Amino acid sequence: MGLKCGIVGLPNVGKSTLFNCLSNAKAQAANFPFCTIEPNLGVITVPDDRLNQLETLVKPERVVPTTVEIVDIAGLVRGASKGEGLGNQFLSNIRECDAILHVVRCFEDPNVVHVDGNVNPVRDKETIDTELQLKDLESVEKKIQRLERTVKGGDKDAVKGIEVCKIYKAHLEAGKSARSVPVDDKDKVYVEDIFLLTAKPVLYICNVDEQSVVSGNKYVELLKAAVQGENAEVLIIAAAIEAEITQLESYDDRQAFLSDLGLTESGVSKLITAAYRLLNLSTYFTAGVKEVRAWTIHKGMTAPQAAGVIHTDFEKGFIKAEVIKYDDYLRYGSEAACRESGKLSIEGKEYLVDDGDVMHFRFNV
Repeated sequence: MGLKCGIVGLPNVGKSTLFNCLSNAKAQAANFPFCTIEPNLGVITVPDDRLNQLETLVKPERVVPTTVEIVDIAGLVRGASKGEGLGNQFLSNIRECDAILHVVRCFEDPNVVHVDGNVNPVRDKETIDTELQLKDLESVEKKIQRLERTVKGGDKDAVKGIEVCKIYKAHLEAGKSARSVPVDDKDKVYVEDIFLLTAKPVLYICNVDEQSVVSGNKYVELLKAAVQGENAEVLIIAAAIEAEITQLESYDDRQAFLSDLGLTESGVSKLITAAYRLLNLSTYFTAGVKEVRAWTIHKGMTAPQAAGVIHTDFEKGFIKAEVIKYDDYLRYGSEAACRESGKLSIEGKEYLVDDGDVMHFRFNV
């Protein structure tokens, strides 16, 4: 299951610094490498200590973590919705992402020029929001025009579609994002085909100075107040610190550095985990001598659907799943010991997979 998050932000907010830190995140995420697909695109592993614990117990030939694809999207300027600057490229890149990581400058530094002359995270956030909302408004208006032509042809369902789209239109015209529109989930199907940019889940990343990395500052508080109604997480990261961490050679040196700052984990690790959580995803594991592997699924998936993430044939020919809870696997130390202790259960097609389940599928095609 592919997962792609786009890093967005105004110029000089620390967006590229953060992306470069992610490109060296092997420094924080065990020994799993980062690979660059394009200059602005990378695949990075989701930190998960459970995978390391399973590796210790099973001693497989290889370990395969689950991943997140990170895109450093071209900088945005006012007028991007009308194609100004790299606007069209910027907006098409966001459209391809599952979630938005919005980097906001929350630090003072006279040596780093702000495009608008002074630090104001709320204004900066609104600048990007406005451009995305204007593009979405354009998409909704075009959809209404298409539906109006369909209504003339006798399509009764199109009437409901127009009604829903007009709610979106009014919401966007009021300067609000599509993710907060007062529409029932079942009615959102009418706008699914236009891939609204502001409907995507967002994680706000406050880029702060070293002194503010533990508890934030006045700029962080201003941003938190501004996004209260969005049901969005706000994460505090000091990109400059993350850049220093990537230069440290050993794990012990990195942990000592973090400890000196009053931190228990790097901002990059927190970001990756938060991005994974943002999309309501969870992980299950397969564990054998050949391979221990983490698999990404949507929360609430059934056993056959989870099996389908490995291969569609697994879902089509699903018979049953052998399931061991991660805590039981850790407690008893092996699949055989779990089986002997009655901690391996046989589950059918209705089983909802829990985060951390260690699974083995039986199927027949």
